[in-house]
Amino acid sequence: MTSHTLPRTRKKEEKRENKLKYLTVTGLMTAMITVMTAYICHIPTGINGGYIHFGDSVIYLTATLLPTPYALAAAAIGGGLADLLTSPIWAPATILIKMIIALPFTCKSRKIITPRNIAASIIAYFISSIGYFFAESLLFGTQTALISSISGNLIQSGGSAIFFILFGIAFDKTHIKTRLISGIVEE
Repeated sequence: MTSHTLPRTRKKEEKRENKLKYLTVTGLMTAMITVMTAYICHIPTGINGGYIHFGDSVIYLTATLLPTPYALAAAAIGGGLADLLTSPIWAPATILIKMIIALPFTCKSRKIITPRNIAASIIAYFISSIGYFFAESLLFGTQTALISSISGNLIQSGGSAIFFILFGIAFDKTHIKTRLISGIVEE
């Protein structure tokens, strides 16, 4: 081996190792999203098959810990699996909506709770409300959607934002983001 091929080989190995670490964390977060959405604090609401859960708070955390493509995958797969387990009619809409609510967050800061991520949780509420309103309109008609969508989304998204902020503050105090992602070289 020549001397200038050795650094390239190391860089390729580091890149491969980083991808494996990101995929591992993505898998763990996907499982947590699924469980938190489908089973833990899962409270059925209304006549439309919807339910209140705190899986969105895990989506928000995931979007602050992982690069966007990984966060989008965890949100879509975790939310989609939860709906397939509990209320399959919602799975297609959930897959799209959960990916979109992850977009406003950033993982580029060393901290989870930043002004941008707090604002992102509010933006995620509006995305979720509008997305599920359209989904409910398609499934049940506009009047039913208007009544059930606003109240359910306000409680769910508001609760998820509060849990996200509380967990984010606690995680920031313990430097969990640095510990979780440590060793991953920025690409």
